[in-house]
Amino acid sequence: MIQIKSREEIELMRESALIVSKTLGEIAKVIKPGISTLELDKIAEECIRDHGAIPGFLGLYDFPNTLCMSPNEQVVHGIPNKQPLKEGDIISVDCGALKNGFYGDHAFTFAVGEIDPETKKLLEVTKESLYVGIREFRTGQRVGDVGHAIQKFTEGHGYGVVRELVGHGLGREMHEDPEMPNYGRRGKGKKFVEGMVVAIEPMINLGTHRIKQFSDGWTIKTADEKPSAHFEHDVAIVNGKPELLSTFKYVNEALGIVTNEEAEFRAK
Repeated sequence: MIQIKSREEIELMRESALIVSKTLGEIAKVIKPGISTLELDKIAEECIRDHGAIPGFLGLYDFPNTLCMSPNEQVVHGIPNKQPLKEGDIISVDCGALKNGFYGDHAFTFAVGEIDPETKKLLEVTKESLYVGIREFRTGQRVGDVGHAIQKFTEGHGYGVVRELVGHGLGREMHEDPEMPNYGRRGKGKKFVEGMVVAIEPMINLGTHRIKQFSDGWTIKTADEKPSAHFEHDVAIVNGKPELLSTFKYVNEALGIVTNEEAEFRAK
């Protein structure tokens, strides 16, 4: 059952989402060759708690850490460890925070130093597909419209769209209705209405869409071991249109990226 949020609840959710955004910004400041994902995990937990929130992933479904850290061919749900990152790696950093009874959930795939052009394009296309999908999240549209837009855009570049893992509704629970696949048919699925809040999160592979799970019960990787990218925003329908609750502003500032990609999804 879809949980519709009031304007007041959406503002509380924005606060949670922005804590995650700021945490990703802190990660962006220090991510480099030689640092371990376990060190980054500690930084994230401290940042979240310093903002009066609780790490949203830590203990959720018995997950052992604050961040899901998924390098290279890992798609999502990677467990932080002591292995240092290397020049040329990419890594998906997925983070959650709980404050005032509401979750924020937000992800960015980082380049570690210089990466090869093929992988760089994968990151660029996956990030752009996120906004392609968000444009479809408005009153009167349906779940399939978002998934179709993301699928058409990314498959047009020859990439694989993960089927088994999807975006989701967000609120007092980390995962609420509706599920938000990154593939689908236009006009199909649940209809969007005012006050819905979802996490839209394309998970796109350089090669096949097929995936495998590690024996740890968490980590998902591509079946052909080619790189995978993952970007995620929290979005509410306000006045019939998509409005971002999360932001990549803090990541962009840390990385020196100048962009107006979020402007159309901000409250006027």
